[in-house]
Amino acid sequence: MKNLILIATFIVAIVAAANNKTTSASSTKEIKDSTPAYQMKQYWLVLLKKGPNRNHSKVDGDKIQAAHMANINRLHQQGKIIMAGPIGNDQDIRGIFIMDGKDSTEIASYVATDSAVLTGRLRVEILPWWTAKGKYEFK
Repeated sequence: MKNLILIATFIVAIVAAANNKTTSASSTKEIKDSTPAYQMKQYWLVLLKKGPNRNHSKVDGDKIQAAHMANINRLHQQGKIIMAGPIGNDQDIRGIFIMDGKDSTEIASYVATDSAVLTGRLRVEILPWWTAKGKYEFK
């Protein structure tokens, strides 16, 4: 009889634990289901491509590059360039910017201040780019 009571108690404990896990799982699911969906934020992908005028002397090319880097740093400090960097090969696309602004016209006005663009050493293509706000946002 003692064994029967012990087995019955053990079965009741297992059933109670299983019910408790089911309740916890459904509570967790309810919390997850009530979490609002993520929001998207638009940035701008700027492709820096080889321009039509790439025959500068080394001295002029170095000056253009120094001014290009100064412009990138200035725009980054102003929060306009989020990320920037060169492409590691010698093909048409030379580098990229990820920029923050309200529209492509605003982004074009920022890029138009770049010495490499002004001299024709680089040309740009501006594309809208979206990412999940707060998850992969760079700011």
